[in-house]
Amino acid sequence: MLSILLGLGAALSWGAGDFTGGLASRKTGAYRAVLYSEVVGVIFLLIIVAVSGEASPDLRVWIIATIAGAIGTLGLMLLYHAMTFGLMSVAAPVSALLAATLPVIVGSFREGLPGFWTFLGFGFALAAVWLISQSAGGVTDILAHVSDLKLPLLAGIGFGLYFILMHEATSTGATFWPMVASRSGGTLMIVSYMLVARISWKVDDPSAWSVIIFNGILDVGGNIFFVFAGQTGRLDVAAVLSSLFPGATVMLAWVFLKERLSRNQWIGIVSALVAIVLMTI
Repeated sequence: MLSILLGLGAALSWGAGDFTGGLASRKTGAYRAVLYSEVVGVIFLLIIVAVSGEASPDLRVWIIATIAGAIGTLGLMLLYHAMTFGLMSVAAPVSALLAATLPVIVGSFREGLPGFWTFLGFGFALAAVWLISQSAGGVTDILAHVSDLKLPLLAGIGFGLYFILMHEATSTGATFWPMVASRSGGTLMIVSYMLVARISWKVDDPSAWSVIIFNGILDVGGNIFFVFAGQTGRLDVAAVLSSLFPGATVMLAWVFLKERLSRNQWIGIVSALVAIVLMTI
């Protein structure tokens, strides 16, 4: 039960982080928003490490976590790129679904198949991720834009690998140092891209900083919840529940930005609630 609550905490924190990240991107651009959010996250985590006194893990953990962060950030960049040149209603559900599915496959091999109700809950949760992340066009959009699936699929693989590798890095008991390594790997990835693409580092709108800082803290919170969920339960349960974060994002957009939710999204939210109930049985 604790791992389920922690997984939901990750979904809520990451969903709120995506909401604030979207606001920050509108103010200063997506790549600058991601970069400075990563930096804020590293600083925040170093403060937590100093307070907790957690011992530094071995080199293997550092390497795995750093690779996880770099791959996760690469997935985010591919998703942004896909959204720029394709339909958001195609990119978001495909990447989110694959991100949730990969840990289920790996978890089933490493930890054995979950119980019947949990497995059924996976089905509802994956359906929820799919439905919440897409627009009213739904499957029609997906089928009409099959050529746009390559980047979202790669992005989803990146997110799924992040879940798997971070679970591996933190399975020995280390918590905060692997997240420092992960954020550092993500920062190096986005810095390298911005240097090659010659993207400006300047944040023109000073009001963006408060949103960026809030986004960085929320994103770290999501990572902490996910790691604890994986340490107290199964990888697949933690990953699937954490992947429900689009639900929190669209609900916040509905409340604060007055964005209308499509029928598919409402069905997805109900499906997510059913999934949560089934996983607690």
